[in-house]
Amino acid sequence: MGSIILSTEQLLSVFQSSILSIYDEMIVTDAKGMVLHRSGELKNFWSTDTATIVGKTFMELEEVSYFSESIQQLLNREVQSLQLKIWNGSTILITLFPSLVNNEETCVWGLKRISETIIDSEELAEERDTSTNFFMVAHSQKMKEVLNTVEMVSQVSTTVLLLGESGVGKEMIAKTLHQLGNRRLKPFIAVNCGAIPENLLESELFGYVGGAFSGANKNGAPGKFELANEGIIFLDEIGEMPLNLQVKLLRIIQEKEITPLGSSKSIKIDVQIIAATNRSLEKMVKEGRFREDLYYRLNVVPIDIPSLRERIEDIPALIYHFVAKYNTLYHRTIHITPDAIDLFCMYDWPGNVRQLENTIERIVVTNRNMNVDASIAYSYIPWKKDEIKEPPFIDYIMPLQEAVDMVEEQLIKLAVEKYKSSKLAAKVLEISQPTLSRKYKKIREKMAQESLPFSNKRSILEEHLNKQLRSMAIVTSTIILPEEISEIVKPDFSPSNPIFQRVQKKLTNLREQEGIIEWVYIFKMLESNIAQTLVASEDFVIPPGVLYEGPPEIMETAFAALNGKAGVTPLYKDIYGEWKTSFAPLMDPNGNIAAIIGFDHKKAYIETELKKIENMLKKH
Repeated sequence: MGSIILSTEQLLSVFQSSILSIYDEMIVTDAKGMVLHRSGELKNFWSTDTATIVGKTFMELEEVSYFSESIQQLLNREVQSLQLKIWNGSTILITLFPSLVNNEETCVWGLKRISETIIDSEELAEERDTSTNFFMVAHSQKMKEVLNTVEMVSQVSTTVLLLGESGVGKEMIAKTLHQLGNRRLKPFIAVNCGAIPENLLESELFGYVGGAFSGANKNGAPGKFELANEGIIFLDEIGEMPLNLQVKLLRIIQEKEITPLGSSKSIKIDVQIIAATNRSLEKMVKEGRFREDLYYRLNVVPIDIPSLRERIEDIPALIYHFVAKYNTLYHRTIHITPDAIDLFCMYDWPGNVRQLENTIERIVVTNRNMNVDASIAYSYIPWKKDEIKEPPFIDYIMPLQEAVDMVEEQLIKLAVEKYKSSKLAAKVLEISQPTLSRKYKKIREKMAQESLPFSNKRSILEEHLNKQLRSMAIVTSTIILPEEISEIVKPDFSPSNPIFQRVQKKLTNLREQEGIIEWVYIFKMLESNIAQTLVASEDFVIPPGVLYEGPPEIMETAFAALNGKAGVTPLYKDIYGEWKTSFAPLMDPNGNIAAIIGFDHKKAYIETELKKIENMLKKH
């Protein structure tokens, strides 16, 4: 068989095909980053076509393409490869291969998509009618944490309190909880407590019988709670509910029954309550405008939804989603350019996602230009100039350059922390991206040298861990039913009782499933700062009925839980070892806190978790 002789052109073609089997796109540039040749195509990466890329520099291309970091740092040899995240959530790996051609320095760039979570405009258009769709676009860490909590809480029928500014999407989160939970096939009824007049709110919520009041339907009408039976009722703006109705809502939660207006007959209901507010209920309780007992009943699992300015990473994806949605709805072909997206990311959005959506809808409806760039987008944003109340205060003389460096460092740190992107930070500071990258690198090196003292560092890490343990205690406490609690706290309750054995098995299974809990137990707190074991996991060291007097660290947290405040102890030592314990209140069918549930964690586990959190924080 004869040998195959390839021409230079054929050989180059073979090499190119081989390389493109590894990378999605290959680009050749000169030493300054001007594109000389392009092979292959990385879909949805460049915001322009093939013809216009050749002859352009990377700095010029970054002005018309939206991605998180600058490719320019590769040219500066700061790194050999770089991961970029673009608007649709996909991640691109870019690798640089320096080479020489005719003694001239050239660069070969390999581009490969390493994340498959891509949402292009067609897919977004197809999903436009789903109520929770835009919240599933969660690239920011804060929003990912919210969705993780939502997914976990959706599996139980506990009461949930959604907190957040107006427009963050509290109703969307409530609908997500409904769709993910066991009640998804049952009704979801939303009520805005602030939109219904006070004199009509009672009949709207609880229903009425014929002749209950002047003008009432002679046949009566069911209330929202009755309509939501076996499903979920969403009480938006719960802080606007009048005090007299707060009493009735508390009774519904406790008794699980409603009494229609004008009737003496109660109706049993099974409803999960999701409440929401943009106000501080805790402050309203102190001011006497919201019942404290109702607050604790609603605040079982609080979920704080971040404002849009706290999740800037999500803004590009939200913009593309809303553009696709309203282009389809109004038969338009509007395109938002990357520089306009940068501008939108710099705005604080006091009205949050609702304001962003309304702005995009207005652009799609009213704009005559198909391509909306920054100059056009600027007119749609109600900018407010921040007032500088007083100049920076300096109380000692220092060299002028030192003062300039100090202010520069503060501004760069503020901009990078706020926008999470060197590209956006550079734009708002009106400097080039390479300059910002270089200066921020020096700042990071300085921060690394000025490491925190161990005590301060540990307190920050413990705060993160305590939040996790407190959330776990609140959620897992729901496995103990109110009717079981009413039996457990009876004076004649004993290990021979079938309910004791059932609860003990639940606690033992919980300890074994979680794998991070040493002991789980239910305490009855006595007035003399002494606890009594009622029931516990099978291997608990304190038998049922035996009293326990622990150190102040544990007893203070335990009594706080008895007053409705779940919490976590600092690391403490007793006769059984060194521990950190999380406590959550347990309520009987009447809504009274009758006992508390405790979760003990060994010191060795705590130290391991603190190390994990430290590594995670370093990574982020």
